[in-house]
Amino acid sequence: MNVKGTVFVTGKSAISAVFGEDRWNAFVARIAERDSYFKNIIMSITLIPVEKFAFFIDELIREFFNNDKKQYITFGKVAAKFALSPGGPYNSYLLSKDLKFLVESAIPKLWTTYFDSGILTTKLENNVIHVKISGIPIKHVFFEYLFAGYIQKGLKMFGKKAVEKCVRGFSRGDDDIYYQYELQD
Repeated sequence: MNVKGTVFVTGKSAISAVFGEDRWNAFVARIAERDSYFKNIIMSITLIPVEKFAFFIDELIREFFNNDKKQYITFGKVAAKFALSPGGPYNSYLLSKDLKFLVESAIPKLWTTYFDSGILTTKLENNVIHVKISGIPIKHVFFEYLFAGYIQKGLKMFGKKAVEKCVRGFSRGDDDIYYQYELQD
């Protein structure tokens, strides 16, 4: 499984905006000393092996967020804002105003934008959105929290409020991820 460089590039942009480019560059230099993969230029089209990405994201959380894994939710929200805002590469998904299209077509497509493996399925049933993710070779909480944050922000940008419920997740020791979002009026 590979993680597309878009996640790295978005992270670089967000971290640099908050902590400064010099601190980002120093961080990347330190991790490149431990893993030479990060001496390479990583662009949005770069396919990063999932093991390398897990190392990178864990170090990033340690360095900038006191090892608070819940910050992956924030990453998901930042990624959604970047991608779905006017001028963002996937803003057209929000223009349809069709919730069923957003849930059952757009969200699974967004998964494949960032990851080349794993299966994300979604279903809108009455006022509940079901999101399931399986087939991920590394049971890393990043995948769970990133997409939870992404969906939270995406629904808000779409004009919907939802109550999130984790049914299964890597954070609980499960082998897959299953979240429900109950839409509020």
